[in-house]
Amino acid sequence: MDYAQSIILGALQGATELFPVSSLGHSVIMPPLMGWNIDQNAPFFVMFLVATHAATALMLFLYFFKDWVRIFKEHGRLLWLLVVGTIPAGLLGLLFEKKLTALFASQIRVAIFLALNGLMLYGAEWLRKRRAVTIKISGDSNANINRLSWLQAFKIGCAQVLALLPGFSRTGATLSGGLLVGLSHEDAARFAFLLATPIIGAAAVLKLPGLVAHSSSYPVGPILAGAIAAAIGAWLSVRFLAKYFQTKTLKPFAFYCLAAGIISLLVLAII
Repeated sequence: MDYAQSIILGALQGATELFPVSSLGHSVIMPPLMGWNIDQNAPFFVMFLVATHAATALMLFLYFFKDWVRIFKEHGRLLWLLVVGTIPAGLLGLLFEKKLTALFASQIRVAIFLALNGLMLYGAEWLRKRRAVTIKISGDSNANINRLSWLQAFKIGCAQVLALLPGFSRTGATLSGGLLVGLSHEDAARFAFLLATPIIGAAAVLKLPGLVAHSSSYPVGPILAGAIAAAIGAWLSVRFLAKYFQTKTLKPFAFYCLAAGIISLLVLAII
């Protein structure tokens, strides 16, 4: 990749990692749609994705640093709820890593999953309307999330497992799970962002040492440029989404993913 491609893909990854539209889905589909001759199975591209994910996780941690301090000081139970929510995706990701990685080789499959991600988001909104109870006791999201039961946190974690499939959004799956157990959009989004920080960071940290050991031939410049772009994209998107979900829903993202998935599928089938 050249610098322009790295910056575009890095910014795209950082922004879409937090939007409920699947960052990996976009990163896999975009190069062939743009006519870029990039080998997505090459170690360099994997290194690039790991670096952008690490940058995104670091930016998330910095953005919610005060929240993490409060969680450790005042909401110890919330910390354990996050641990419980991380277990399903973390465990299955480790057990089936090779099989899941093979799915990235098919852009057609990723486009299908992206469309299904749209259906998931719309379905979560539809099912939420049928619920009579919402966990909302104050304007403090941490306090509201802290009222989740252990089973509810585990259910949200199980929803996050869908994000192991390229094309399904981690934020979207977690948000959907949060809505279905009774959280408001605002609280479900905060829980999704907090839950994303350790699992994105851990996935990057686990892969990084092995890749760095064989990175002598990698061009560092484009990787660094992509990571910086990802960090900026993540910062801007989380600022926007934190305000957006105070009053808005997942429906616009549902329609976008459904349309983007179908259009990408048709274009990829032609080219």
